[in-house]
Amino acid sequence: MGYADDYEDDIARAGMLLREACHAVALTGAGISTPSGIPDFRSPELGLWERVDPMEVASLYAFRQHPEAFYDWIRPLAVTLLAAEPNPGHRALARLEDEGRLKAIITQNIDDLHQRAGSREVLELHGHMREMICISCYRVVPVPEVVDEFLSSGEVLRCEVCGGVMKPSVVLLGEQLPIEVVNKAMEHVRQADLMLIAGSSLEMLPASHLPLVVHEHDGRLIVVNLTPTYVDDVADVVIHADVADVLPRIARACEGG
Repeated sequence: MGYADDYEDDIARAGMLLREACHAVALTGAGISTPSGIPDFRSPELGLWERVDPMEVASLYAFRQHPEAFYDWIRPLAVTLLAAEPNPGHRALARLEDEGRLKAIITQNIDDLHQRAGSREVLELHGHMREMICISCYRVVPVPEVVDEFLSSGEVLRCEVCGGVMKPSVVLLGEQLPIEVVNKAMEHVRQADLMLIAGSSLEMLPASHLPLVVHEHDGRLIVVNLTPTYVDDVADVVIHADVADVLPRIARACEGG
């Protein structure tokens, strides 16, 4: 694991680039929330896909055929999400937005930690866990109204109106992304002259393509991620270290500009 002290010059340059940017956006992935105790998907031994086949528990087809398998898989994750707190990385991005340095956060995460840290313009490409939707009649129920039953019953939640299966408002494999969110994200990306990529390995489409859109119209890229990404070679700043350590230092480097 890298340490921010090894990247002092890069952190200073990232701060300068953010000060100079007119329309900077952040793209975040699972890596920004791992310091909050939320597992990512692919890390050896601890990743969410290490013990299960995602197509068997987290695809739309599997959910329709065997919703109980999805519920058994997601309950422990839901407990972790509910207990998690924003870490210094989340709070640093909220601070950058509050100071006018960031215009939006585009995230692949479903954990709500950006909002809880104080970020306002958060575009959740993969949905969220704040609501449940009936897949038959599309009735929407806020999660707080059913969370106790969801976590303790051991049963599949069903709609009180039609009896259909209730699904969290997360995007399953094989399911279309929320088009309004995607369109708004693309509006920001097309305007962006800088993208700060934080905690994303850039392996999942369509989010992985967004940095290229910025780069193709001569925008700058800053990468803060533990492992290499495919845009490292064209990025202006690359820091392979803990986002919870690096992002607050980048936010401080923006001060005074």
